[in-house]
Amino acid sequence: MSEAVEIVEVGPRDGLQNEPGAISVAQKVALIEACVAAGLPSIEVGAFVSPKWVPQMADTDRVMAACGPYPDVKATVLIPNLRGLEALAEARTTARCEVGEVAVFVAASEGFSKANLNATRAETLERAGQVSVVAKSMGLAVRGYISCVTDCPFDGPIAPSEVAHTARELNRLGADTLSLGDTIGKGTPERVSAMLDGVLQDWDASRVAGHFHDTTGRALENVAVSLDAGLRTFDASVGGLGGCPYAPGAPGNLATEALVPFLHARGFATGVDEVKLAAAAKLARQIREDARANA
Repeated sequence: MSEAVEIVEVGPRDGLQNEPGAISVAQKVALIEACVAAGLPSIEVGAFVSPKWVPQMADTDRVMAACGPYPDVKATVLIPNLRGLEALAEARTTARCEVGEVAVFVAASEGFSKANLNATRAETLERAGQVSVVAKSMGLAVRGYISCVTDCPFDGPIAPSEVAHTARELNRLGADTLSLGDTIGKGTPERVSAMLDGVLQDWDASRVAGHFHDTTGRALENVAVSLDAGLRTFDASVGGLGGCPYAPGAPGNLATEALVPFLHARGFATGVDEVKLAAAAKLARQIREDARANA
């Protein structure tokens, strides 16, 4: 029997959040439905963040009300603070899509934290801890994201010890799982391996995911070394949705339709139907084209 690898589909949130043109609730729901049909077991369906800063996620409550239920899918939303958690609690009262997990977001670098989260690393960790406590009281699991695990667009290369420290803090604060993000896609297999050596001192590999960007074309190489380190969960974005804002025109998130056959060829089972995944990727690319045409 093949060993299983879990794919966390981030396209409907991470992939769409920076698109400049309007994307309707119906389009978002159609994309989620296509991902569910392909057999993706875990899907980020949106985020409860400030609509001023991330307008594409302003209708996550309406998306949750319009899609689902998906009894066999783990649905996740990104939550930056307690205000976002309050918005999720309100949305759950009318939702068809049952969210069972929230994601909190911190950075391994001070520069990225201040530029993108408008807070120091210590402040973002404090917020994450607050969200974790309340989320668990609501029966929700908590996923911790760490960005810039190899390189930061502001601070340059990041020492593995800094990532390990941030991961250790998220563990202490109650995160159930951890996603390690190579945010600008500059990670190499050697540096990813060194980073994982530090993180896995405090985290079991079964609780850790790799989140790689393909900006320099090395995402699948980084998946390979992560598999060697014992990781069995990876984030990906259908259709390659989500570019890298610090490398205009370059690929961003690793495409789900590239990751799945890569894993299948190595003998791992994902439960994902490649034909239906291709249809979901086609839809994702069409949504992106429409959004950019309307920008």
